[in-house]
Amino acid sequence: GQMFCPMGFSSDEQVIKLLAEDIGVGGMMYRPQNADSLRETHRSLQEKAKIPMLISGNLEHGGSGICLEGTNYGKPMMVAATNDSEAGYRLGKISCAEGAVVGCNWAFAPIVDIDMNFRNPITNVRTFGSNVDKIIEMASGYMKAADEECVAVAIKHFPGDGVDERDQHLLTTVNSLSIEDWNKSFGKIYETLIKQGAKSVMVGHIAQPAYQELLSSSKVNELIPATLSKELMVDLLREKLGFNGLICTDASSMIGFTSYMEREKAIPYSIACGADVFLFNKSLEEDIGYMCKGIEDGILTIERVDEAVTRILAMKASLKLHTKKKEGKLVGTEPISDVINNSEFRSWTKDCAYKSTTLVKDTQNLLPISPNRTKRIYLNVLENDDDYNSPLRETMRARFEKEGFQVVVRDRSQTVDIKDMMMGKPLTEKQLELMGEIDQNVSDFKSKHDLVIYVANFETASNNTVIRLNWKGFMGLGNDSPWFTKEIPTMFISLANPYHLLDMPMIKTFINAYTNSPDVLDAVVDKIMGRSEFTGVSPVDASCGRKDVMY
Repeated sequence: GQMFCPMGFSSDEQVIKLLAEDIGVGGMMYRPQNADSLRETHRSLQEKAKIPMLISGNLEHGGSGICLEGTNYGKPMMVAATNDSEAGYRLGKISCAEGAVVGCNWAFAPIVDIDMNFRNPITNVRTFGSNVDKIIEMASGYMKAADEECVAVAIKHFPGDGVDERDQHLLTTVNSLSIEDWNKSFGKIYETLIKQGAKSVMVGHIAQPAYQELLSSSKVNELIPATLSKELMVDLLREKLGFNGLICTDASSMIGFTSYMEREKAIPYSIACGADVFLFNKSLEEDIGYMCKGIEDGILTIERVDEAVTRILAMKASLKLHTKKKEGKLVGTEPISDVINNSEFRSWTKDCAYKSTTLVKDTQNLLPISPNRTKRIYLNVLENDDDYNSPLRETMRARFEKEGFQVVVRDRSQTVDIKDMMMGKPLTEKQLELMGEIDQNVSDFKSKHDLVIYVANFETASNNTVIRLNWKGFMGLGNDSPWFTKEIPTMFISLANPYHLLDMPMIKTFINAYTNSPDVLDAVVDKIMGRSEFTGVSPVDASCGRKDVMY
C-alpha cells in the first residue's frame, strides 16, 4: 500500500477509511478545491492512516495548484522572465506555504524540463525556459523555500521533457540528446539539484535512447519509457547522478506508460526497475493485485519492495511526519486566510507580473498607445472559448474602454463551412457578414478602426497536441486574420504560449506575458499605455529560430 499514491476523488469518510486505513496507501493527491474542505479531507486521511501520508499537489505556479483560493504567482516561464533570482524562491514560498496550510507536504514541482522544442505542446510556459543555468537558479530558489516550509520537492520529469514535440500523456516521447549534450543540459540540472538535497524525483514516460544503449551495452530497437527502465532509474539516476532519495513515477494512466507493456506486468516491473512510488491508477484494487501477482511470479522481489518502502519511510521521516503525527500537527491549524493570498504574497505576485512582461519587438514604434492618437480599437481575443461574451473578452474590452478607447470586439463564434456552402445550405446573417469581409473595401475597414489589438490565451494542456493559431471565417479570409498590418497599426499580446510570433511575423508590435491573471493584465495595460517600462527578458527564443520574424 505504501508504494501507491492514488488520485483523490471523494471526501466520503468510508472511502477515506478504505484508502488510509484498510489499504494503507502511502500518499494521495486531490485536484484543486475549496481550501477549507480540502484541509478537512487531508486531516481525516492523516487521522485514519497508521503511517503518516505524503499529501501531494501540483504546486507549479503557486498555491492555486492545490486550492481554488490559492495565489496564482505565475507560470514558471513568467517567473524566469523576471530575470530576478528572488522570483524562484518566491514561487516556492507561495506554493509550499499555501500548500502546507491545507496539509500538503509533497510538491510535484519544480518543473526542470528544458523548453528546447517550441513545438512541444506540454512543456512551454510550464518550464523556466531553455537556459540551463536559469533553470537551476529558479529551481534552487524554489527548493530553498520548500525546505523552509517542510515540503518535499519532486523535480520532474526525468530524464527530461522538452526535446520531443509530442506529449507523454499520449505516447512514449523521446529525449533524443546525445550523451554529451544530455550531460551538459539535463544531467547538469539534475546533478546540481540532487547535490542541493532534492528529496524526490518524478520520472516521466520518456525514452532516452543514448543512455539506454550505453548502460545496457546493446542496441536499443524500441523506445523504453524511463518508468520501465532499470538503466535510466538505477544506473543513471541513482548510480551516476548519486540520487539516494525517493523515485516516483509520473501518472500511470498516461499512454506513454500503458502502451509499452501489458499493465499486469508493467505495475510490478516499474518498481522492480527502481521506482519507489507508483503515481495514480486505473483501478487501485486491480493494480494492488497486479503488484502482488508480480511478486508471486518473480517479476518483483520482496527485497526490492522493502527497499522502496524504506525510501518512502525515510522521506516521511525527513519531513518529521512521525513527530508531527504524535503532536497532531500533520495538518495546519492556523487560519487559512493568514497564509493563502496574504498581502505579502499579493505584493510579490504583482511584482512578478510587472517585471516579467516582455516586449519582444516594436519595430513600428507604436508604443505607447493613446486614445488621442488611436481612439478606435478593433479587439480580437483568441482563445478556446469562442463565446462573444467570454470573461476574457469582457475583461479586455472593459480595460481598454476605461482608458478612453472606443472598442469593437471581434465575434469569433461564427464561421463558414465551405462544404455546407457548396451543398447549398443557407447561411445565417452573421455568416453572410463574414463572407462580405472577403471583398470589402480596404478604405471602409480603415475608416472604422485606428488600431488592431490581438490578445491570445492558448495555454498548454495535456492531450493538446498543437498550440498554433487558426483563423475563423471563410478559408482563413476576412477580418479575423491579420491581412491589414500594412494598413492599420496592429499589436499582438500573448497571455500564454510565447511562440505565436511564428504565425504572426507580419505584426510589428509583439508582447509576451506568459500567464493569464488580473495582475498580468494590469501590467500589460500599464506598459502599453506608457505608465511602466518593459523589463521582462524572454527565457526562450520567441523567434523560433527564424530571425526574419523579428523585423
